[in-house]
Amino acid sequence: MASLSILHRPCIFHHTPKSSTLTLKPKPNSLSFSPLTKPSLKLKLRNGVVKASTSTPAAPERLISIAAYALPFFNSLQYGHNILTQYPKVALLFDPIIPFLSFYRSLPYASFIAFFALYLGIVRNPIFPQYVRFNAMQALTLDVLLVLPMLFQRIFSPGRYGLGFKILVWSHNVVFVFSILCFVYSALCCLLGRTPYLPFVADAAARQI
Repeated sequence: MASLSILHRPCIFHHTPKSSTLTLKPKPNSLSFSPLTKPSLKLKLRNGVVKASTSTPAAPERLISIAAYALPFFNSLQYGHNILTQYPKVALLFDPIIPFLSFYRSLPYASFIAFFALYLGIVRNPIFPQYVRFNAMQALTLDVLLVLPMLFQRIFSPGRYGLGFKILVWSHNVVFVFSILCFVYSALCCLLGRTPYLPFVADAAARQI
């Protein structure tokens, strides 16, 4: 009976014949962590996995991420014509960015150049960390979605009067407000070193990383 009780103990003591010291042998199933390794965190989305670092992103990484969201923000201002015309006080909030917007629109094919620069230079560039690449891909996905309402408008041509025109104006207002909220939310998250997750956009961006 004594031998059976010793076998069920968590640790086994071995007595060496040369010395009177005892060596402690841990159980094979015990867990141990090396001081040089840290457990990695994974933020799991619906159809993709985005790895998140335990450390806070550096300041350059945050600035690059915020700059990436400026692309869909500038392209979404075309949907705010009705709101900015109807509410002049709201339009005053966008006065500080008018010089940047004028310079952006003065460049030929600026939107296409910025799109491929973000995709090839950041998203597909392994030099940049996962945090920057995910934010850049999420900004590009949002920019692609903002093109869809304009395509529907060109295909169906609702005109300037009637129910079709009212639906068009309402849809433009919704797209404009949604894009502004996405930009503000994403910029604040990046400024604080957090990862923004936009609805329906984060899943599509995660599949491309």
